[in-house]
Amino acid sequence: MTNYLWLVIAAGALGVLYGAVQTASLLKASTGNDRMREIAAAIQEGASAYLRRQYMTIGMVGVVILIAAWLLIGQWAAIGFLIGAVLSGAAGFAGMLISVRANVRTAQGASESLARGLDLAFRSGAVTGMFVAGGALLGVAGYYALLTVGMGFEGTSREVIDGLVALGFGASLISIFARLGGGIFTKGADVGGDMVGKVEAGIPEDDPRNAATIADNVGDNVGDCAGMAADLFETYAVTTVATMVLAAIFFRGQPYVDVMMLLPLLICAVCIVTSIIGAFFVRLGKSQNIMGALYQGLIVTGVLSAAAVFGLFQFLQGQDLLGPVTTSGGLVIEPMNLFWAGMVGLVVTALIVVITEYYTGTNYRPVKSVANASVSGHGTNVIQGLAMSLEATALPALVIIVGIVVTYQLAGLFGIAIATTTMLGVAGMIVALDAFGPVTDNAGGIAEMAGLPPEVRHSTDALDAVGNTTKAVTKGYAIGSAGLGALVLFAAYTEDLKHFSAEALPGSFFDGLGPVAFDLANPYVVVGLLFGGLLPFLFGGMSMTAVGRAAESVVAEVRRQFRENPGIMTGEVKPEYGKAVDILTSAAIKEMIVPSLLPVLSPIVLFTVVLMLPATEKADAFAALGAMLMGVIVTGLFVAISMTSGGGAWDNAKKVIEEGFTDRNGVVHGKGSEAHKAAVTGDTVGDPYKDTSGPAVNPMIKITNIVALLLLAVLASGKLGI
Repeated sequence: MTNYLWLVIAAGALGVLYGAVQTASLLKASTGNDRMREIAAAIQEGASAYLRRQYMTIGMVGVVILIAAWLLIGQWAAIGFLIGAVLSGAAGFAGMLISVRANVRTAQGASESLARGLDLAFRSGAVTGMFVAGGALLGVAGYYALLTVGMGFEGTSREVIDGLVALGFGASLISIFARLGGGIFTKGADVGGDMVGKVEAGIPEDDPRNAATIADNVGDNVGDCAGMAADLFETYAVTTVATMVLAAIFFRGQPYVDVMMLLPLLICAVCIVTSIIGAFFVRLGKSQNIMGALYQGLIVTGVLSAAAVFGLFQFLQGQDLLGPVTTSGGLVIEPMNLFWAGMVGLVVTALIVVITEYYTGTNYRPVKSVANASVSGHGTNVIQGLAMSLEATALPALVIIVGIVVTYQLAGLFGIAIATTTMLGVAGMIVALDAFGPVTDNAGGIAEMAGLPPEVRHSTDALDAVGNTTKAVTKGYAIGSAGLGALVLFAAYTEDLKHFSAEALPGSFFDGLGPVAFDLANPYVVVGLLFGGLLPFLFGGMSMTAVGRAAESVVAEVRRQFRENPGIMTGEVKPEYGKAVDILTSAAIKEMIVPSLLPVLSPIVLFTVVLMLPATEKADAFAALGAMLMGVIVTGLFVAISMTSGGGAWDNAKKVIEEGFTDRNGVVHGKGSEAHKAAVTGDTVGDPYKDTSGPAVNPMIKITNIVALLLLAVLASGKLGI
């Protein structure tokens, strides 16, 4: 199978190469006039400065964990952690670097034509998407090759399993810091700037007189581009690793075990190729339907991916590399059942995209209902937005439930893992759609600040409205895949626990443990469920509070500048943009530390406390920990979907009114109307919902599960002396 492993690595390299070629082409596009370049340079400077400080802070935490991993698990786990952390950080940095250069080019492109603006914005997103997918595949497959081919370890050995899990942990750690820190920055700027600019001063969004405007544009890049890139890199890598670990445990000693471990990598490899092809089908037709153009590329990618995965399974069976396999529990799995499980994953992806667009798109009932509620006032807007955020959880949850049942019937837990892997296979295209959003948002800001003609802003507004929906849609996809990915990690935890218990050496920590039952009659299982269930709510509350504090600091600064420099409002004096950026940078980095460490430390604390209680056994501690993982998955899924969909509905309800909204009574409401003011309030509430707390729950769900897996490895090593 070594030759096929090299093909996987080549596919990852192809994704990175595509990104590099498109970047070179994109940078040749016009950057507009001097004023546009000046604004873009300020955004670039602020975004780079923030990410450098953020990664330096994360690096200090990472060094401590790196040393601990080396001492407690071994060098291969430590190296895996380092690879995952570095590549996840690189994915985020690459996403930011391309987006801060594409924004001004998109603004200039939109001044030429809507099609040109769409082309430049999407191509920049595709660069980020292929860097994420290609880099993740290169990292996982490359390290697997180093351990198995280079060092000669068996694929099912603890060195390989622990090394891959640690790689996932490194990616997760960077992801949660990047997601949360970037979210605090961007929404602190957005909320603070809107409160003073729109509400108090009565000036438009992205008005150059607002000192928070540059910070807002910087935040779009460090939050939605760098944060999302690190997030989906982590989901991609962690899900692939979890599926490989599950294969190693399920099929140890069985025929085809090497192929089963390589299978998720092969699926991702063929999907990178289909995603690259699909990107060329994003073209604006005569209808000028922007969303239709983007969906055309996504549909082509999905159809080609289904065909490619089918061809992959046919090839493996035709070469006698894959046949019926038996799990350690005695379940016989037919290869084509795994193919159909993968197809269920693609169907789940499509349904979640459609459902999320329904709840956040400007043409559908939920957003229109929030806009109508705005006519009555601020309170009714908030009530209706909250109602839609709660309602939006039902259909995605039902889709995921059906997906789990169908794939489990087809191929057990491994079927769920293959479905999730196939979902993540098209991540390159999904990230492209997501990164499209902040680029178009920035393009609109640059057009406004540079004083470009109204028709240019009309084009960028059209792109931005679609970008809001694509950001929400891709967040729905990220949450769904994160929930299923965490379920795969939970399965790996339970199976690894069985393995350690069955093969425990006399006197080791797992000696005499026996089977661990997740029985609700056991109070410690209930304790674990409740403890895990509270974490997403606590995490969400902490991150929302952090945004509020950051916004307060921005409000104080913008008010100070207006008060001390009256010439700002008349346009005679430029605001001190850099001051607002510096304030937010310090606030975001300070505020992200404690919430980010919550999911890292919680599994360790719960396990230790239950283990030390009087009259408890080791099995109780492991049962409580496992129940905690399930509690995090269940409540985290609902919290994340509710926040992201509700926030998207609030945001687009505001945009609907700004474009001229006709209410139920036939009255038209536009910018500056009372309905618009109410919609701004709702959007202010929804901003941290959809761009900070909700998305950051994704890596939080998975990091708790990964820490639990690593805890098993630490206990098995015996280096703790217990």
